Amino acid sequence: MPWMETEPMTERLKFIHESQSGLYTTLELCERYGISRKTGYKWRVRFEEFGQAGLQDRPHTPHRCPHSLSLHVAEALIEARKKHPHWGPRKLLDWLRPRRPELALPAPSTAGSLLQREGLVHSRRRRRHWRHPGPPSGVAAVPNDLWTADFKGQFRTRDGELCYPLTIADQFSRYLLRCQALRSVRTVETRPVMERLFRELGLPRAIRTDNGVPFASTGIHGLCALNVWWMQLGIAHQRIQPSHPEQNGAHERMHRTLKAQTTRPPAANRRGQQRCFDRFRSEYNDERPHEALGGRAPGSVWKPPVRTYPSRILEPEYPGHFQLRLVSNAGTFRFQCKQLFLSDALKQKWIGLEEVDDGIWAIYFYDVLLARLDERDRKLHA
Repeated sequence: MPWMETEPMTERLKFIHESQSGLYTTLELCERYGISRKTGYKWRVRFEEFGQAGLQDRPHTPHRCPHSLSLHVAEALIEARKKHPHWGPRKLLDWLRPRRPELALPAPSTAGSLLQREGLVHSRRRRRHWRHPGPPSGVAAVPNDLWTADFKGQFRTRDGELCYPLTIADQFSRYLLRCQALRSVRTVETRPVMERLFRELGLPRAIRTDNGVPFASTGIHGLCALNVWWMQLGIAHQRIQPSHPEQNGAHERMHRTLKAQTTRPPAANRRGQQRCFDRFRSEYNDERPHEALGGRAPGSVWKPPVRTYPSRILEPEYPGHFQLRLVSNAGTFRFQCKQLFLSDALKQKWIGLEEVDDGIWAIYFYDVLLARLDERDRKLHA
């Protein structure tokens, strides 16, 4: 037996005729035809008002559009935009409101859609996503993707002098790159060690440290002479959150082994202590199996970096729409006839200013976002 075919119009006429016969109630007919009572009453009312033509499908287009624009409003917006081609929808509406009070002005989104349809809005180049160093995220995927640096807590050698061990390691391979006994944690002693390391081996992609001296300061963005130098070399500085040493857990665990094997008891003097560190580093890198490496020694996994130390540091290059400012020896820069303090670590360095909103400026050093400046109160916000 072939399938029975029918059309919606035929079913609606049958529903009306059976409803007029009085043999069935409306509820029974609705259940029989698989429709709701609301739909059944709708078709009965339409048939009574318009006859069979009322059973035809009607268009679903709304009778009115609440966000539609009248011709006068559209013409006023287009004229205002042509007169002020750099103003956005909000400014245009605020400008028109007192001048054309008789117009029912739309929402900014509706005005913006009109300007876009009329070709009065030029698409902007996609804004670059500047990286902003902060709390560490993710783990290293290859050697030299991330180095970790820290000072092991100071201790006294047997001659009574303080010793500050500076340790630098590769996060991926656990390779201990340096363990240097220093007299203090000052930048003047730390930088030469790191510079020799960069010249001998190369440059990592990023360095992770804590927030203490000499890796960071209490100033804006933690700027100090050391991390400003890293930014100039294209090295991202990752800082762990304060009071969270577990974010640099692999380095802290290495410190525990270092302390147990080299400082108990301490050497006679700092030179002797350095020899202890060198012996530990050789054994740690080339002989000691590491569980995180599947029992292999760090030296069998680590490889030298691809990036080499540059012969000269290149000046920053900022996009053409940036405003450039030279930071003075006092750590200030000039903005709208005022001297604003930024950081002593940036003296004689060029910074870039980009207006990201009305009166809001973003301050960059190379590709690092340092702060935002509100020109209304001329205050820097980290």
